[in-house]
Amino acid sequence: LALYFHIGEREEKCIIEDIPSDTLVVGNYKVQRWDIHKHDFLESAPGLGMFVTVTSPSGEVLLSKRYGPQGTFSFTSYLSGEHIICFQSNSTRFAVTAGSKLRIHLDIRVGEHFLDESAIQAKDKVNEVNVRLEHLIEQIHHVTKEQDYEREREEKFRKTSEETNSNILWWAIVQTLILISVGIWQIKSLRDFFISKKLV
Repeated sequence: LALYFHIGEREEKCIIEDIPSDTLVVGNYKVQRWDIHKHDFLESAPGLGMFVTVTSPSGEVLLSKRYGPQGTFSFTSYLSGEHIICFQSNSTRFAVTAGSKLRIHLDIRVGEHFLDESAIQAKDKVNEVNVRLEHLIEQIHHVTKEQDYEREREEKFRKTSEETNSNILWWAIVQTLILISVGIWQIKSLRDFFISKKLV
């Protein structure tokens, strides 16, 4: 996932990422500050930092840390589901003005395990092949975990659909019984009325 978004200084912005359990998530970000005179975002925002907070689906805070104008953060998910990743600048300005707009470039990689470049550049080719093989095995485990998670979600969705269909069927039956009861009651009331008026 690679994107950018705009926020004001001291404003908090959150994104939601659906992540399987026991998965490593690595994020890279860079902050740019709007320049009023150049009418453009400057390449860097020196002196500006970011508070990054990550919350699990159960509400547990997995990460809460202050970083610089650009940085890398990582966490491991313990539960599958929607994780909330929030960013807030640590600007000392108290008023949000037109010149305080920030652009955050964000790149999030889910389930990615980074190769040890020093091991790869080693002269021993056998070690290099082993490291790459381990990396591929980790990637296969991640894909398998992702598929299992998608199957779980599909099963939940199917159960919810079946329960909804069942509820709709029972509601239709209840409505039909109510209408029949009301019809019988109306017929009986009319009959009693006509009998009492000696019209029948």
